[in-house]
Amino acid sequence: MFSKILIANRGEIACRVIQTARRMGIATVAVYSDADAQAPFVKMADEAVHIGPSPAAESYLLPEKIIDACKQTGAEAVHPGYGFLSERASFVEALEKEGITFIGPPAGAIAAMGDKIESKKLAKEAGVNVVPGFVGEIRDTEHAVEIAGDIGYPVMMKASAGGGGKGMRLAWSEEDVREGFEATRREGKASFGDDRVFIEKFIENPRHIEIQILGDIHGTILYLNERECSIQRRHQKVVEEAPSPFVTPEMRKAMGEQCVALARAVDYHSAGTVELIVSGADPTGESFYFLEMNTRLQVEHPVTEAITGINLVEQMIRVAVGEKLALTQDDIGIDGWSIENRVYAEDPYRGFLPSTGRLVHYSPPVPGWTADEEVAGQKRRGVARELPGGGEGGVRVDDGVYEGGEVSIYYDPMIAKLVTWAPTRDAAADLQIEALDAFRIEGLGHNIDFLSAIMQHPRFRSGELTTGFIAEEYPEGFEGAPVSEEFQRRLAALFAGNEFTWQNRAHRISGQLGGDDGDIGVNRTTCDWLVKIEPASAGAEASRHEVKLSDEGAEVDGVMVGGGTDWMPGMVEARGWDEDERPFGLIVHRDGAHWKVTTRGRTTRALVLPLRLAQHESLMLEKEPPDLSKMLICPMPGMLVKLHVEEGEEVQPGQPLATVEAMKMENILRAEKEGTITSIRAEEGESLAVDAVILELE
Repeated sequence: MFSKILIANRGEIACRVIQTARRMGIATVAVYSDADAQAPFVKMADEAVHIGPSPAAESYLLPEKIIDACKQTGAEAVHPGYGFLSERASFVEALEKEGITFIGPPAGAIAAMGDKIESKKLAKEAGVNVVPGFVGEIRDTEHAVEIAGDIGYPVMMKASAGGGGKGMRLAWSEEDVREGFEATRREGKASFGDDRVFIEKFIENPRHIEIQILGDIHGTILYLNERECSIQRRHQKVVEEAPSPFVTPEMRKAMGEQCVALARAVDYHSAGTVELIVSGADPTGESFYFLEMNTRLQVEHPVTEAITGINLVEQMIRVAVGEKLALTQDDIGIDGWSIENRVYAEDPYRGFLPSTGRLVHYSPPVPGWTADEEVAGQKRRGVARELPGGGEGGVRVDDGVYEGGEVSIYYDPMIAKLVTWAPTRDAAADLQIEALDAFRIEGLGHNIDFLSAIMQHPRFRSGELTTGFIAEEYPEGFEGAPVSEEFQRRLAALFAGNEFTWQNRAHRISGQLGGDDGDIGVNRTTCDWLVKIEPASAGAEASRHEVKLSDEGAEVDGVMVGGGTDWMPGMVEARGWDEDERPFGLIVHRDGAHWKVTTRGRTTRALVLPLRLAQHESLMLEKEPPDLSKMLICPMPGMLVKLHVEEGEEVQPGQPLATVEAMKMENILRAEKEGTITSIRAEEGESLAVDAVILELE
């Protein structure tokens, strides 16, 4: 067994590998850039080596930096994690020349399967179904337009070396190809150092299902069931689960055996994943096609670990040292259900714009990675949680951030992975909702409300998923999870109850030093309130509720509402419960007479006033927002990659005005109305802050 390994990665996956290596008695070495100097993974490792500036191209993507760190520390092997150098065959070869073991597949398999163009050729030769497309050299945009026309729209343009949803564009027309082809090439070059692009037919209403494989150097290759990864946004996975609600035992066997045969054709060993695109319209499951093979550990590997009981990182290390797998295919079962939600630094209320900055407050529902071995030992299924219907489930958080740290513009915006396990799919989803309610993040935008809304969505609960789920269910954007009239009344009661508690406390404080407290202790707080709940969307009307509080509960608009809350002044994280004592988490903030409560996938704001003042509420002035329609505002921190217009140019609605790169993704900003460009306030290559003015038009 190795005595010391180096982790050529950062964030949560570096923490993940370090935690397993520690349990195996293996010393660890972290490498870090300027941006990660104070990161948790650096402190968790036994040793840490600084390898360069913050941009990945100057640190994590430089093989020579990793090799130098191995020589400096005496590390015998390198675990690449995912991303960065994990699928670069030349890196594996460079390590081998120095006598350093790569904890992953052989260079030949990476070269064969990591290149999306070559892997499709190999799959086709091996008799595997592949999506119709063009896998040769595409010369330029005109050639791309010609190819797309021959295949038939819609088509998908993908960077050959791409992954993680980057370097991908869906084109429904020639115009889309002309607009997106060069952007796809640029993203491929910037993220992976390879600007080759291939084009394939886009299968409508598809499901994204992948098979986890695991092999050793002695010829054993197993499939560890499937993962459903259909819920995606901009081709980036958001929710993953295992098993898939769509896959039958017969489908699982057919898919698994085909994926094993493909891996065997390239002499594969270690962990890997074969991604398949499956027609959701075909209930037989026979319409599945090879999409690509990821020759590395996947972000979503915890859900497979949860249902199989297999520690994939440990198995990768054991395979790399030459051990035989102690498992056969018959040993691989399915125990329960696991769901993973990716918590991203992006604001779903603002079109999912990236949100970088400082984590002013970070409090996950259960501890993340820790040096406490007793807690770490529970990580496969997480910290135990009692299920409402009896039995036990688990909640697990894989993270690599800390309170007070920053989510940088240089790397992926994922904050954490929230994983739940339970005996059934519904129970695992319910645990997700409960855990998301208790997940508190402040200082930057995040997608926790959105994830909770998905977990509650009837279509998700039915298992009727496709990769178009988010676009189809939220075509106008996200405004919070829907709220029933019953829960709206419960919120109104909660707002009124909290305001009563707040004012009652204030009335018991005289505010005088050494003065006469007079009638302190006499309750002078009214029990009758007006609660004005702000609308979720612009243009909608606020809802007004009359609330009367009593010892029996709250009467909201003439309807009694039971339950309560443990909130007290000074608390932010609290719990509420309904009349049946079913709990739900609350994140509570107060600003003047205004309240903000986040629960069950929705952030609700309300103004609470004594009912006697209700007649005056309509006379209160509301601040008019400034007119920003004459400006193009940068919606996120990033770099201005391209200006598509010049001063004096007339533009039409939907016309591209500027492209801003943030979190390694290019975002095209378009004109919202007809107008003329009057001035340009930023230059190409300039770093822009959020809300910076790029140009003005009238």
